[in-house]
Formats: sequence, C-alpha cells, structure tokens
Amino acid sequence: MEERDFDIIVVGSGCAGAVAAYVAASAGKSVLVVERGNSAGTKNMTGGRIYAHALKEVFPNFEDEAPIERKITHERIAMMDPSRNMSIDFTSPELAVEGADSYSVLRGPFDQWLASKAEEAGAEYICGIAVEELLKDDSGRVTGIRAGEDEITSQVVILCEGCNTILSERCLGNPRPKPSQMAVGIKEVFELPSNVIEDRFLVPEGEGAAMLFVGDCTHGNVGGGFLYTNKTSISLGLVATISKAESTDNQVPVYQMLEDFKNHPAVAPIIRGAKVVEHSGHMVPEGGYDMIPQYIFDGCLLAGETAGLCMNMGYQVRGMDFAVASGRMAAEAAVAAIDAGDVSEAGLASYKSKMEGSFVIKDLETFRRWPHTMENWDSMFKDYPTMVSEILNSMFCVDGKPQEHLVKRIMPIVKKRGLFKLAREVKGALKSL
Repeated sequence: MEERDFDIIVVGSGCAGAVAAYVAASAGKSVLVVERGNSAGTKNMTGGRIYAHALKEVFPNFEDEAPIERKITHERIAMMDPSRNMSIDFTSPELAVEGADSYSVLRGPFDQWLASKAEEAGAEYICGIAVEELLKDDSGRVTGIRAGEDEITSQVVILCEGCNTILSERCLGNPRPKPSQMAVGIKEVFELPSNVIEDRFLVPEGEGAAMLFVGDCTHGNVGGGFLYTNKTSISLGLVATISKAESTDNQVPVYQMLEDFKNHPAVAPIIRGAKVVEHSGHMVPEGGYDMIPQYIFDGCLLAGETAGLCMNMGYQVRGMDFAVASGRMAAEAAVAAIDAGDVSEAGLASYKSKMEGSFVIKDLETFRRWPHTMENWDSMFKDYPTMVSEILNSMFCVDGKPQEHLVKRIMPIVKKRGLFKLAREVKGALKSL
C-alpha cells in the first residue's frame, strides 16, 4: 500500500469515534481524530444512559475511572394526557448485575474521558475544525480527508460524524434519512442536591432512576419524553419525529412541547426548586434496521449514528452501546485490513461479519417493524393515554354513588375506542416487539 500520513483517520469523537481511535491506537496504528466541536462532547446531546456491556468489552473496569453518574436500578414508564398520568414503576436487583447494568452519564465529561483514553493510547486529536470532504483516488477509494486548507491522507477513514450525515451523503452517495426516520431531541439539565433526587425517586444512595413518557409530552405526536437522574442533576427532555413535528397538523413547536412537559402535574414536582444549568438540542435516528445505509466502502467504514445505529422501543432506548460496539468492531476490521495490505471494501468486509454476528445488527433486525408500527399508531400517543386515565379514574374515584362491577365500568370506556380496533393494534404492536 502507498504511504499515508496516518494509518487511520477517525472523523468525530463521540462514543463510536473515540472507541475506534482507542482500539486502533492500542493496536499500534497511527491514528488521527478530527472533531468538529471545540472539544469532545461539546456538541453531543443525549438523554444520558449507557448500557455497560459494550463498554466493558473495551474498558473492563471503566466504573473505577469513567465519569459516570448513577447506576440505574429503578425504571418507570408513564402514559400521560394533558392533566393525568399513569406510571409503571419497577425496581429490581437484576438491573444492577454486572453485564446487565447501566449508568446515567453526562456526555460532555463522558466523551472527554473517552477522548483522553484514546490520546493515552497514542491517538492524535484536532478539535474545532470540520471535515469538508473525503479524499478519493482515481478508482474512487477513500484516501483521506480535506479539512479547511489541509489535506490529510490515511489508509482507512472511520466516519463517525453523527446523525447529520453530510459526508456520508455527499461523498459516499448514501441516501439522506427520511423525515419519518429522524427525530428532533431537546433536553435540559436541572441541578438538584443528591439527597433530594434520591428522596424524590425513592432510590438508595448513589443509585438512580430512568423514566420514559408517552402521550401529552409530545402533544400526541410520535415521540416521547425521557428523564434520567444524575449525581446532582436531572436530565429531562423529549424527542418528536421530524415528519410529525413539521406537519401543518401540528400547531405546537418542539420548544413549547418541552415547556408544557415541564409544567405537567406529573413532572413539575420532580424538578421543583431545581436550577436549569444546560439546554441543548440534537437530531436522533429512529428508523431502526431499515435506515441502516451502506457502511463499508473502499477505504472507509461508518459507525455509530452515522450508520443509523439507534433504537427506540418505547420502553427502552439504545444508541450508546451500539456506538461503542460498532466503533470497536470498525477499528478491529480496519487494523486487520491494514495488516493484510488490503483496505478495499472486500478487505474491510470483516466489519460486516462482526456487525451481523453481534447484538447490534441482530437487535435492530429483530425489532425492524417497530419504527413503522409506532409511526402509524397515532392512538398510542393521542387516545390511549386518555383511555387509561379514564379507566383508572373509574377504579379509584369514590364519590358516594353506588358502584357497578369493575368490568361494567371499564368496558364502555374501551368500547368507545373500538374493542376490535384496540385488539388489532395491540396485537400488531406485540408482533413488532
């Protein structure tokens, strides 16, 4: 192979990019990371939860040094209409078992820690500059990057530019994701004392809670709310599918959705007395398996959100563990290809076999029907939360009037929505899940 400035250039230093740089540098390769932000983590936004299994593959004892916030041992799922809320509350020791554990994180310090591990392994960093183009030779093979006036060459480029896939579209020909496959996310971080957080969520000292919302948090649009407890703060926000949020039928902009969400009777007491210390917004891929683009090219690999690796199940949101695992596998494939002297698409094909043999592609393929089901299930976001609230009101409200049997109270509420329609929709959702 021709001599290059670096063995591997990584574009972007999120979870996928930093892990790819660490793995490649640890294998003895010369690595350059080009990060658009002024430092790693400055432009990332997330609800703030990472499932630990993928990170343990790279950093077995990461809990001892990584800036994690709280181990999540408390799960809540909520359905809300404009004035009422129904929550399922679950806590379990199995959630804390090593290998199945997860942690809340703040992406600024967490991404900076990942970048520091890559630098310690020998990777070089350039921050505050955007990559404008992927360089190619006469055969079309990617040979490096152009950033500003500089052209820097490499044997392999690992593209981890996030969900705003400009280089993937412009230089590699991948299609732009559909509006129905993308969501806009908005988040605020509220500062609260640690003991107040533990009291409000009924969690032991040092442990934390995760909460997902559906219904009025997005004013009935496809999407949902999220809440994660940190050591001395709460991450609260929501995501709304772009195709619905930009529709003329939607009269409420996303920023107003967030304000209304914060003032909802189920949310306002949680953040009472808290100080807003961060506000951010970001796009999120939510198309699942069917939005995964081509991710192996001559001289180039895609990882993380650039490869569409994100999954919102309604009760579970995954992304960071996919990013970490794909970054590791991309680096391993790139190192093997360089060692073999073949960085063509065929030479890098071990990345595909690694991905398809892993939980990343298998999980996305298992639940590939869910994004489409969710996109077309308007009643789940509009009518079902109200239906559930009416059912629970019929169960718990006591006004001195003689009560009927519970079934007689509930069936009119359900029949009003269409019993067969409800059964059909629930059956379809269960098949997708």
